Amino acid sequence: MRVLLSTYGSRGDVEPVAALAVQLRELGAEVRVCAPPDEEFAELLAGVGVPMVPVGQSARKLTKAAPAPASLPQRAAELIASQFDAVTAAAEGCDALVVTGVLPAAAGARSVGEKLGIRSVSVTFQQLTLPSPYHAPLAYPGRPFPPDVTENRVLWDLDAQSIDALFGEALNTNRASIGLPPVEHVRDYVLGDRPWLASDPILDPWKEPADLDVVQTGAWILPDVRPLPDDLEAFLDAGTPPVFVGFGSMPLHRSTDTARVAIEAVRAQGRRAVVRRGWADLSLIDDRDDCFVVGEINQQALFGRVAAVVHHGGAGTTTTAARAGAPQVVVPQATDQPYWAGRVAELGIGVAHDGPTPTFESLSVALKTALTPDTAVRATAVAREIRTDGAAVAARLLLDGSC
Repeated sequence: MRVLLSTYGSRGDVEPVAALAVQLRELGAEVRVCAPPDEEFAELLAGVGVPMVPVGQSARKLTKAAPAPASLPQRAAELIASQFDAVTAAAEGCDALVVTGVLPAAAGARSVGEKLGIRSVSVTFQQLTLPSPYHAPLAYPGRPFPPDVTENRVLWDLDAQSIDALFGEALNTNRASIGLPPVEHVRDYVLGDRPWLASDPILDPWKEPADLDVVQTGAWILPDVRPLPDDLEAFLDAGTPPVFVGFGSMPLHRSTDTARVAIEAVRAQGRRAVVRRGWADLSLIDDRDDCFVVGEINQQALFGRVAAVVHHGGAGTTTTAARAGAPQVVVPQATDQPYWAGRVAELGIGVAHDGPTPTFESLSVALKTALTPDTAVRATAVAREIRTDGAAVAARLLLDGSC
């Protein structure tokens, strides 16, 4: 069986797809992945032996450019067109298509699957993009919801209208070019009748009944067997467990200030720090020996050896820290990250920082709570409940035709 996995977004959109690819290959499937052409994604997929087909422009470059909300329809049109070009060629001869990533890219990929007559399934890594009476949708940049509207079903109707206004024309123009009829509602088309939710049911519990027949597989976790670098091992062994600080694929507009605030707040708790550069290019603020900077690293191994994790609240980082039993301080920057911050706080495994820009005072207060014995005990208990078989479950469902 030949399977194409299509995604477009940050590392949090690519690494889970790599996890599914590994599981599919172990079950005998032939797999390839369409993903942004960033070098780190190519290296990630090459590292697990999965062929990659580059699609569109660099996701990192696009994210760091921080384009104006008004340009979203134009960028979506370019992204959809790139999906039609690359995914069409990559999908030839495939029996199944798994689609995830940002919505316009997913819309383009599903259209290609429709044209080629390939069975496809839509996947999301958190539930906030799935219509439900139990939560509100995320607002698109430049298109806030009316402040007096609080009924979730009404908000989801408005969400559908926004998506159609932003992406409908571009999608249907490209569909017409390959002889497909127009789509009336883009969101409903992308999700289909039975979308998959690839998140952990403890961290991200899906409530029934809802408006969709959702299949929650569990999070797709790619086991990382890379050893930690020798110099980092030496740093970890040289003192008490440090606090990890990293913001993943978030660019941060004031990254120098954030690094200084974070390091000073960690030091105020009597702790050392490991700082990850990430897309924000965080760096050390002086040459003292109580801080260590890392690039791309095995976070699964590292998080098991730190006192706490300060991060942006991406689904992948939240899940990795929770699996490791590391207390968390989530400083959410955008999109679904406030949701994950709230879940961390509700579960008692860490603290949700109020807003995206920490101060020395606010981060010190959050760290003080995260570093208490009670939080550590709770984080350890929850870690035992996190599932690790999500990618395997999804691979079996796909190969069995259960989508």
